[in-house]
Amino acid sequence: MHTLTKTAAASVLAGVGAVAYGSLVERQAYALRRFVLPVLPSGARPIDVLHLSDVHLLPDQRRKRAWIAALAELEPDAVINTGDNIAHPESIAPLMEAFAPLRGLPGAFVLGSNDYFAPGRKNPVDYLVRKRTKPRTPRLPTDVLVHELRGSGWVDLTNARGRMTVKGLDIELLGVDDPHLRYDRYAEVAGPADPAADLTMGVVHAPYTRVLDAMTADGADLVLAGHTHGGQLAVPFYGALVTNCDLDRHRVKGVSRWWPGADGIDSAQAPGDAAYLHVSAGLGTSPYAPIRFSCRPEASLLTLVPRP
Repeated sequence: MHTLTKTAAASVLAGVGAVAYGSLVERQAYALRRFVLPVLPSGARPIDVLHLSDVHLLPDQRRKRAWIAALAELEPDAVINTGDNIAHPESIAPLMEAFAPLRGLPGAFVLGSNDYFAPGRKNPVDYLVRKRTKPRTPRLPTDVLVHELRGSGWVDLTNARGRMTVKGLDIELLGVDDPHLRYDRYAEVAGPADPAADLTMGVVHAPYTRVLDAMTADGADLVLAGHTHGGQLAVPFYGALVTNCDLDRHRVKGVSRWWPGADGIDSAQAPGDAAYLHVSAGLGTSPYAPIRFSCRPEASLLTLVPRP
């Protein structure tokens, strides 16, 4: 009995320690991920794309804002923002202050659920069983956020197609509104990729397989997404427990390959024309779940290079 008591006490202490580490340390241990993706035509110059997602900014998060602003020192060629920028109605001005050094760069954005609705308390069991409930929290000033992001010169891809030129390359963009809220209307952007474009890029907040299938069926070479938080709580040597959507756990963050019908199939079996998928684990958390474990908050610098 004494041994069992000691074991139980040790388990409790380990759990408390993990929670303390995840909420006080790792949650603010921002990391920059770098990936090289061969998606450009032969002879093209490499371009660096900064992928930002899931900032979930609160007005008083000065350290996070400073870290984001410092990303401009990487001198990216373009910025893609995959949504869930704010967590409070007064976060827009601080957010744009953080984005200020990046404004004017070629870029694009889509919105996530927390760009529409304030975060709220949720039953964690719902998250584990992938149960979606209709938001009942107050609306956020989405129109103001969209106005400011457009003012940065970034293309609004809310159920829209667009274009941007980066280092002389013509990049075709297709995006949808947040699939997690079922706001996506892919029929409004559907159609074959423009063969005249140097690259066709899909942009979406939540990487639901119906959207990934549609984008890659239309010929997207690269798809960028966020939403998953990388699982937020991961088990060492096992990985994320959930993705908060119908994406499989092995693609919860980082780079993988996607093609129509790829759900549950390992990227190693990808056909030669499969698209590249990058899912960002994002920079923030809900203020009601301010913890990360074995999944640091992140931004990514994607270096796009010519295909072999």
